[in-house]
Amino acid sequence: MRRGPAPVLAAALVLLVAGALLAAPRGGAGRPDPRQLSALPSYLQRVEAAVVGIRVETSRDRPSAATLGPERWGSGVIVDGAAGYALTVSYVLLDAARIEVSLRDGRRVPGRLVGLDLEVGVGVLQLVGAGPWPAAELGDSRRVGPGHVVGTVGVDDDGRLVGVAGRVEAVRPFSAAWEYMLDRAFIVSPHNPAFGGAALVDADGKVVGVTSLRLGETPHVDLAIPLETFLPGQAELVAKGRVASRRPRPWLGLYTLAHEALGLVVTGVSPVGPARAAGLRRGDVIVRLNGEAVATQEAFYARLWQGAVDEEVRLVVKRAGEFEAVTVRPADRYRFYHTTDR
Repeated sequence: MRRGPAPVLAAALVLLVAGALLAAPRGGAGRPDPRQLSALPSYLQRVEAAVVGIRVETSRDRPSAATLGPERWGSGVIVDGAAGYALTVSYVLLDAARIEVSLRDGRRVPGRLVGLDLEVGVGVLQLVGAGPWPAAELGDSRRVGPGHVVGTVGVDDDGRLVGVAGRVEAVRPFSAAWEYMLDRAFIVSPHNPAFGGAALVDADGKVVGVTSLRLGETPHVDLAIPLETFLPGQAELVAKGRVASRRPRPWLGLYTLAHEALGLVVTGVSPVGPARAAGLRRGDVIVRLNGEAVATQEAFYARLWQGAVDEEVRLVVKRAGEFEAVTVRPADRYRFYHTTDR
């Protein structure tokens, strides 16, 4: 019987497929394993291997345990592959007694507290073990402005990598309750749930900051500390555990909130700070510092930091409807917290 065109075409296709299979490389890569494929945008993939999870334990009697807890989890990014130095946010490492670092390849290694810069809000730890380690490339945070494409990459408390592509919503000064202020900070959206110590990455995949805080109501935004605030003191921080050449800021151990109608309200005091020893307490409203009116955190900090550690300051506070004068001798906060393993 004469064969029709369909069987001939089918036979040709069988031979073609068989030939292709015989021609395929043996022992090659084959089909990619989807478990090994990153879901991150390409510019965030550049830092992926260098992002680490950080688990910290502190003693319950340490001053930071009351507000931050004795067990903490955060993220960091390795910035020196040879030495194993990783950058994170300072509150993750403050008073650390034990540090465990989780890498993306599944390894868990001990960490050593190298130093903290409490004025900037960043900290450095060192991975203990055989390197070299995967490291991220550092960028120029001074070139980052509103509208620029960025991303945040961190590790959540279950050890999962969380990368969020986003943009810089604003660049502005920032002040916080715990006697902390930045002249220039990044406001980034959308929010990354693994924000604490997450790497802020520019469009070229270079680290330009450290994500520090979640701000506002839903939908939240993140605050990131620009790398430019860390780099000038980096070498000294690593060598000495703090930027010792910088004049220490007078510290009272106050937590405050600016209230539009009332002024600067004390919302808490550090258990080891000079403010508590001087009798300041929650609910006090700070009216003046050394004779000058202070209605905002920015004004209060600017006036306080003009003085020196151990130089008394005079506060006028409103308490139960009456004005009272309180004298406080500021301290260097590094005397009270564990900030380095040196």
